Amino acid sequence: MSLEFLWYIPNQVQPGHRGDDATAGHNSLDRLTELARLTEQHGWGGALIGTGWGRPDTLTVATALAARTTTFQPLAAIRPGYWHPAHFASAASTLDHLTGGRLLINIVSGQDNLAAYGDSEGDQAQRYARTKEFLQLVRRLWTEQDVTFTGDYFQVTGSTVATKPVAREGRPHPRLYFGGASPAAERVAATDADVQLFWGEPLDGIAERIARLETLQSELGREHQPLEYGLRITTLVRDTTDQAWSDAEAKVAKMAEGRGLPDTHGTAHPTGRRFKAVGQQRLLELADRGEVLDDNLYTAPGRYGGGGAGTTWLVGSPEDVAKSLRKYQDLGITHFILSDTPYREEITRVGDQLLPLLSGR
Repeated sequence: MSLEFLWYIPNQVQPGHRGDDATAGHNSLDRLTELARLTEQHGWGGALIGTGWGRPDTLTVATALAARTTTFQPLAAIRPGYWHPAHFASAASTLDHLTGGRLLINIVSGQDNLAAYGDSEGDQAQRYARTKEFLQLVRRLWTEQDVTFTGDYFQVTGSTVATKPVAREGRPHPRLYFGGASPAAERVAATDADVQLFWGEPLDGIAERIARLETLQSELGREHQPLEYGLRITTLVRDTTDQAWSDAEAKVAKMAEGRGLPDTHGTAHPTGRRFKAVGQQRLLELADRGEVLDDNLYTAPGRYGGGGAGTTWLVGSPEDVAKSLRKYQDLGITHFILSDTPYREEITRVGDQLLPLLSGR
């Protein structure tokens, strides 16, 4: 199975995301286009574009960047509830058609300012039940005509998406990435996602989760192609191991300067905010096992405000980090979404130094 290497483009209103350059026009079309074109030039297949109320609309950014590039694949993160499935299926299908089949989709069911756009949230079971219906209905609208669907959360009658997505062997429609570590999330991934994304957990944790998802696919009766697996993580790469660790420790020291309030376990969070998501809690708890896990998985950033992909970092020379990523590949990971800041410089550095060590395997 071929490998996919994607970067991350931060469509943020405020500059300086995770140490990025705080420059004027950081989220202008020219700046974002520059980042997208750099991914094309330095070996990346495309980039994840994040979502959340208060950020630029992800599908709009994806459309603009796709129009200014030739091979760049936008992995657009979207939320059920923000989008109605029929509206989303039509918009995404149109973009996929116009780009010759370059669109990727990341379905996000985590926390957001739901009330700001008129959504509401029940308990975890309801949230993932709704996500499951969203995925099922979008797939049908992409691949069938005259769809009638009556669920607990969504209904359509006689619905046909006029412009279908590009279909080719092994790809009936845009690939559907999905995250989540709770039992409810894993059941949705096992039956209805195309790629399960993991945060940067140690190898034993990823192996355990893959084994569980493989079992769930059999138990629940998956109807699609086998589930694939991806890793979303920060990679701090420097010419030498010593330089990488020196820079990583300096970055964390800067994060520690007045940022985050420690909880009773010694874990700091920005302005004292606690994370409810199971996957984020798993990452934060890794620091209790040690500051460095496996060969070079650095857990210290999570103590000082690092969240999501910024909670743990793979640190080292290109050879060090490539060795670690190959170990994840040996577990079954075939999709890698990497990043570091400043984004512009690191697209080039990591693309030129790390990706050639992985692409030939």
